[in-house]
Amino acid sequence: MRWTEEHRSRAPFDYGPTSNPGPRLRKTCGEALGIGLHFLTGNPSGSMEPRMQIIDRNRPPRLNRIGRGRAAMCLSVAALFSSALLATAQLPSNDPAKTSIPATPPPPAAPPSAVVRAAPRFGIVIDAAHGGADGGARLSDHQMEKDLVLALSVRLRSTLGAHGIYVVTTRESDSAIPELNRAEAANHAGAAACITLHATTSGSGAHVFTSSLTQIPLVRFLPWETAQGAYAEQSLRLSSEVDSAMTHAEIPVTLGRTALQPLDSFTCPAIVVELSPLHTSGRVTPLSDPGYQDRIVAAMAAAVEQWQHDWRQQP
Repeated sequence: MRWTEEHRSRAPFDYGPTSNPGPRLRKTCGEALGIGLHFLTGNPSGSMEPRMQIIDRNRPPRLNRIGRGRAAMCLSVAALFSSALLATAQLPSNDPAKTSIPATPPPPAAPPSAVVRAAPRFGIVIDAAHGGADGGARLSDHQMEKDLVLALSVRLRSTLGAHGIYVVTTRESDSAIPELNRAEAANHAGAAACITLHATTSGSGAHVFTSSLTQIPLVRFLPWETAQGAYAEQSLRLSSEVDSAMTHAEIPVTLGRTALQPLDSFTCPAIVVELSPLHTSGRVTPLSDPGYQDRIVAAMAAAVEQWQHDWRQQP
């Protein structure tokens, strides 16, 4: 079949060699715009499908005089027009019913709260005397003072720790700790009380000692050898708490004062508790007795807990 003028006039992109392409070009662009509207609004009435007819099967359809460049230009115009319509559709509507309610502004930030200072931590230092080559007193054929006080120190620390009380020990093993280092460790801990443990074979029950130093003003810099003097009165109150707890446990107590290192260098309320066998009704209970040790540990733990209560009441 030949390509006739009739067919040429019906082809959408061929306008003949001498015809004016202006009107038909506008028509073609209009068709492209209609296609764009069809895809934008879904309205088939705005679409105008191109009518490309295959006249010759041996000759594939092609764009003639208008050229591929003009067709691309029309499609670009249609795309721009469709984009403009889409942007217009997304503009906010003046209809109150369709106007979205603006989001509620976030509430103003709360003013920063006042800085709350953490309360000082209550803790104690347990100083197990002797250690290493310094065995202390021989309590029995199989027990030295250094071993007994270390065992009691560990048990007392565990008991107090179970009640939430922070404990620092000057030694954890059979090691020799110089008196200077013991005082430095205790003072660095900033404890509320320091308890040094000793043991002896003489006497009965517990001997509780405080420093023989007289009370001095508490200043920033204290002399090392007599620093305990600034805590003399508090140490006496601490010894009173231990006395009450031991008496409640039916362990006799002897109070005294002494000059002793590292006691005199402690910068906290401090006492020395020297334990001895228990003499009651002609019967002697040695320090190695497990029941007696339980009573000692329980009484000292009760005294520390009471001291903690008193410490919290201080201004």
